[in-house]
Amino acid sequence: MRRFGRTLVTAALAVTVVGGSAGWASGDSQAAVTGPPPGTAAWRADTSAGRPLPDPATATPLEVAAFFAGLDDAARRDLVRSHPLVVGNLDGAPLPLRYEANRIAVTATGEARYASLAAPDRQILAFDPRGRGQVAEVFGDLEHARHVSVIVPGSDNDAATHDARRKPATGPAGMARALREATGGSTGGATGGSTAVVAWIGYTTPVGVGLDAADGRLARAGAARLARFPAGLDAVGAPDPVLFCHSYGSVVCGLAARHTDATDIVALGSPGMRAGTAAALHTGARVWAARGPSDWIADVPNVEFAGVGHGADPTSAAFGARRVPAADVQGHTGYFAPGTQSLAAFATIAEGAAR
Repeated sequence: MRRFGRTLVTAALAVTVVGGSAGWASGDSQAAVTGPPPGTAAWRADTSAGRPLPDPATATPLEVAAFFAGLDDAARRDLVRSHPLVVGNLDGAPLPLRYEANRIAVTATGEARYASLAAPDRQILAFDPRGRGQVAEVFGDLEHARHVSVIVPGSDNDAATHDARRKPATGPAGMARALREATGGSTGGATGGSTAVVAWIGYTTPVGVGLDAADGRLARAGAARLARFPAGLDAVGAPDPVLFCHSYGSVVCGLAARHTDATDIVALGSPGMRAGTAAALHTGARVWAARGPSDWIADVPNVEFAGVGHGADPTSAAFGARRVPAADVQGHTGYFAPGTQSLAAFATIAEGAAR
């Protein structure tokens, strides 16, 4: 199965590069979900606070934080009840309000595929039911953490599959839980440890291995959203994050790199970051790369032609990233498996102790 997947991805990219997009744009092509959250029009029209509410499309996270700081508890909770989808996705809004708002928003969908996200112990930082759904979940105490890490996943991830039953320490939530535990924290709730981990599916990911996975269209849309996310962390007093970027998620991180204040960017199982070298990312973050010996991503051509392909291999010496040991990683999704060299190195990076 692994060999088939590797061959299919290589063939998809090679044929697309040579023959153009004919045949690859159909079937699994995804429409990127962009723009402000659902309910924005009603939010803009709301005058209950006695002054204009911050426009989700234009207000900075700092402006949002200042607005909520000027409200009493009753006014804040009125906004949560009236506009849960806006408050729940509004970078700069107080974290407890976002968790509460998203619990309301998830429940209001009435959809069984999202039901587990509304459990009392879940800390859902963002939720958007449009398209296949987007979600961000916090593991740990983001309000008081000394270190913050963000997992940016790749293809086939969305709000419904975010925490789907699968092999342990894989998938966005599984990776986040594994990293949280490796840094000394509990895997549930906000107790223990000084590191909080966010599983961030804040963009429309590709499905399968069609043209969406080979070009940068969805990654560019995702990069715009990811660039805003650390600004939202700043606005609520959280530390600058470490970005752990898996597979197609590393393309998103590569495009967003120059616009974030991340301390470190870690590309794992990466097809390329849309840059020829780490220096070409134009970021002050330290750039790391990991690839296991059995990861099929190694057979994806590191090319970029007419917008197709993602460029240089981040693990190559010429790229100039710091290497993360990954000799014992199994397959494409095994980087966060307990006991691996890669997870131990990730924990050190997450805690700001890596050299």
